Amino acid sequence: MASATASRGARGALGTVLFYVFLVVFVLVSLFPLIWVFKMSIITKSELFASPPTILPQTPTSANYATIFGDADFRKALVNSTIISGVTTVVCLFFGSIAAYAIARLRFHFKSLIMTLILAISFFPAVAIIAPLFVQFSQLGLIDTYWAAIIADTVFALPLTVWILVAFFKELPRDLEEAAKVDGATTLQAFRMVIVPLAAPGVFTAAILTFIFAWNEFLFANTFLFTPNTQPVTVVIPNFATVYTTDYGAQAAAAVVVTIPLVILVLIFQRRIVSGLTAGAVKG
Repeated sequence: MASATASRGARGALGTVLFYVFLVVFVLVSLFPLIWVFKMSIITKSELFASPPTILPQTPTSANYATIFGDADFRKALVNSTIISGVTTVVCLFFGSIAAYAIARLRFHFKSLIMTLILAISFFPAVAIIAPLFVQFSQLGLIDTYWAAIIADTVFALPLTVWILVAFFKELPRDLEEAAKVDGATTLQAFRMVIVPLAAPGVFTAAILTFIFAWNEFLFANTFLFTPNTQPVTVVIPNFATVYTTDYGAQAAAAVVVTIPLVILVLIFQRRIVSGLTAGAVKG
């Protein structure tokens, strides 16, 4: 009896050790590309092209970061990315929350079909509509303006916003709205002052994921925005290259700078993101 218990305990301990070993290996493999890019951003050009490559930086330098922050186009691109991503997020939250509330609360025919069509937009290949959008935006005078990227990003980010918020709104009891209406609130007031604050985890999740999508978007920005006055960082980073040479160190430094805001957002709101993504997964 004792030997059997000891054997089970040994197997349990071995399983725990193997799990943590797998976890450490998985984390290292996942982070290795990011760590390597960071290492590229703080070494000299001679060390960058050394063969075999160095594992740890031999001569750390901040020259690459001085290069990118000394570039006026890159500084402007950071502002452009912030504007495009911020406006896209606000627009998606405004229209997405209203649409999600209607789908979650109202009873109407073909609700499931509508949700399927909304989700289908997310899987539609963006490259298939580049040419028609370019023609339309040209006719409307939107080419090389923020709105060209904002509208295109909103089309593909809005479905995800709606799906996340629908799951959250369905979890909130209807009694809350009825109580607000008894107190004299209209439907829109109950939605704005009661439902949206209570669905904060879902709102934060939708906002962060939308912001990340718009911040990382390249295809639409590269197609519709032509000048440094409107181009975001995803388009400007490849510009640290000429016909004959490529400044890989500067590109790596720019990639690190672009990634930092996203990492900070995820670290600050990680609990809200997890709760938002798992909304509706468990029935109480």
